Amino acid sequence: MEICDNGIDDDNDTLIDLNDPDCVCEEVAPISMIPNPSFEERNCCPDDHSQLDCATDWIQASSPTTDFIHTCGWLSWEQFPAPQPFPDGEGIMGFRDGRVRKSNGNYEPWWKEYAGACLLRPLLKDVTYRFEFDLGFVDPQISPPINISFFGTGDCGNLPFIGSGCPRNFPGWTKMSDVFIGGGSTNDWIKSALEITPEQDIYAIAIGPDCPHRTIEMDTYYFFDNLLLAEIDSFGLEIQEVNHPCEEDFAMAVTQDPDFTYQWYKSGIALVGETNSELSTEYGTGTYQVRILDGNSCLISEDYQYRIPSFTTAPQVRICEGESYEFGASFLTTSGFYIDTFLNQNSCDSIVSLDLEVGDNQSTILEASILAGETYEIGENQFNEPGEYSLIFTSSLGCDSLVLLDLSTFEVFIPSAFSPNFDGLNDYFQPYSASGKIALIEMEIYDRWGGLKFRGDRWDGSELNPGVYVYMMTIVFDYGAEKQYAGSVTLLR
Repeated sequence: MEICDNGIDDDNDTLIDLNDPDCVCEEVAPISMIPNPSFEERNCCPDDHSQLDCATDWIQASSPTTDFIHTCGWLSWEQFPAPQPFPDGEGIMGFRDGRVRKSNGNYEPWWKEYAGACLLRPLLKDVTYRFEFDLGFVDPQISPPINISFFGTGDCGNLPFIGSGCPRNFPGWTKMSDVFIGGGSTNDWIKSALEITPEQDIYAIAIGPDCPHRTIEMDTYYFFDNLLLAEIDSFGLEIQEVNHPCEEDFAMAVTQDPDFTYQWYKSGIALVGETNSELSTEYGTGTYQVRILDGNSCLISEDYQYRIPSFTTAPQVRICEGESYEFGASFLTTSGFYIDTFLNQNSCDSIVSLDLEVGDNQSTILEASILAGETYEIGENQFNEPGEYSLIFTSSLGCDSLVLLDLSTFEVFIPSAFSPNFDGLNDYFQPYSASGKIALIEMEIYDRWGGLKFRGDRWDGSELNPGVYVYMMTIVFDYGAEKQYAGSVTLLR
């Protein structure tokens, strides 16, 4: 027979310890009461924000909308990059706690986004449960420390509650617990947990930020993944992380119980001598389990995949000609695509692929001509006198753009009389100006009694008797301005 805790193939069947059928043990693992707890199952692939309905069994609880992020499609806002890799699978959820409205720049502290779900089975009154989850951070500024709150209701019909602000502002909802989480570095995940003991049976939940408004007036953003909600007793055999996987003092442990005998395994093979509730040393990445003996009972934890995470980011950076961008030990001055590996705050590999664009400082000569007495506008500057002006603007890349403006003026001449005798001199009544300055003419001619005699852009006076006539005209100039004129003209024969 195979001895199950010595790391040796005792029965020579090439199967060692837990890999041998002789060493069958009951596997115990908490099962989440939240449906689709890692946002893996989907009805559709998201192609934009506000599509939580694509995640199977999840409900957009509030009017401010949470986001479904999946590697099959949409991967979060450009300004809120999701931390990679995800803790579990290919899907996560993103949410805000206050925002700055793009249309007017106003800060909206009441803009709080919540996701909801109807539980697979209810949380029972006076029973203690544990809610474990991974919270993702963009960076310390966009994702400052936050109180993550857990809300419940006794009726699935209360989802969605449709409105802004805290769920407990709506009938049937109560806040059950919260936990303060801070210290997230750039593109990082932090595992956290809270405990819940309901005062009534709970059938549906909502998760997201706490109720009080933030005092900082800025956009904030966070991510959820790997949500585990179960009776607290079922977590006894769950392998927990001690410190971050990239840190030197990282370890794995289960809950200590003096009545238990422990044995740790890697890839199903016993780690001889590891018989405490916490591993004593580092054995490298791989699949770990711990077996617990309690009298005649044999229990085995579910697999724990220990891997040192690496984080991948792809920033797009724009600098101006003459500037440099620090990238590791290099100072870059040329547009291009660069890749390097750094260590983040937890000593994990962070693979950065940089898309660098170097914009040149541009210079433009602009010639413009306006009607004398009018104003020429460029940016926030106004000019009404001819001359040469030097202006500096900021380009789309944030670089200096020099504009040399050469401004001139022109006049408009409107005749006071004309003689349509087709001798080639003054045969038509119309305004005159420098070539090309007039783009459009709309003219009306009236007799002394107010009768409309002509409408058009040039009057030849045909079939009308000599005399004085009144004109009204609108002239549109080539630079877009328009002006109204009125007066009288004498028709001569």
